[in-house]
Amino acid sequence: MSANLMIVEDDDRVRSALRLAMEDEGYDVEEAEEAEDALEHLRDNGAPDVMIVDLMLGEMDGFSCIREIRRDHDVPIIVVSARDDTHDVVAALEAGADDFVTKPFEIKEITARMRALRRRAQQFAEPEEPPAPQEVVLDADPDAPLVLSADGGTVRRGDEELHLTLTEFRLLCELAEMPGRVLSRSVLLEKVWDQGFFGDERIVDVHVRRLRTKIEQDPSEPSIVVTVRGLGYRLDVQR
Repeated sequence: MSANLMIVEDDDRVRSALRLAMEDEGYDVEEAEEAEDALEHLRDNGAPDVMIVDLMLGEMDGFSCIREIRRDHDVPIIVVSARDDTHDVVAALEAGADDFVTKPFEIKEITARMRALRRRAQQFAEPEEPPAPQEVVLDADPDAPLVLSADGGTVRRGDEELHLTLTEFRLLCELAEMPGRVLSRSVLLEKVWDQGFFGDERIVDVHVRRLRTKIEQDPSEPSIVVTVRGLGYRLDVQR
C-alpha cells in the first residue's frame, strides 16, 4: 500500500521536483504552497503518513506551521530549508520536527530519511497481536509516579497520560532499556532514528530537552534523564 505524503513548500520548482521524485518512490503526494493551506487540509482530511515542511513560507512560517500540526498530530515531519544556522535547526526541532535537511539536498537523502521515519512509526502503529503492557516505574514519587508502558505505548505521571511524540517515546524507551548506563549521542541516533542514520547529533540534544519538559519534575534540574558530560545521556530510575 502506498503512503501519503504532504509537501509544504512555497518554491514551485522545489515542490515540483520533490513531488516527481516522491511519486517515483511510490508516495501519493499532496502539495501545499502555504502553511495555512496545509493546516486546512489536515483539519479536513487528517494527517498524512509523513510531511516535508519548508521553513520560509508565507505569512505563517514553517516553525509556526509545525507547532500547529503538533497540537493534534504525531505525523513524522522532515524540515527542508536553506537556513542551516544552528539556531534555526534547534528551533525547528523544538517546534516539533523529527529531522532537518539543508538545501540543496540529494533526493536519495530525503527518501532515506523518510523511510527511516516511517519504519519507526510503523513499529508502533498496529501490532498484529498486541502484547500485554509491561510497565516500568521510572519515578516512584508516591503522589505522582512516572510509569512507562513500552508495549502499551504510554507514559503516565500519576493519573495523567503524557503526550509524547513518537521520537520522544522511542528515546525514552531506549534509555529505559538500560537504566544507569550511559548512551552516547551517536548510539541514540542509530537506535532511535534507525540503523545507518546519518543525521546531526544536535537532534538528540533537542529531543532530550523536549522530553525532559514532559517527564521531569523540574526540567531545569533533571533527575531522570541526566547528562553525562562528554559521553551522552543516562536514565536514572528514581526509587
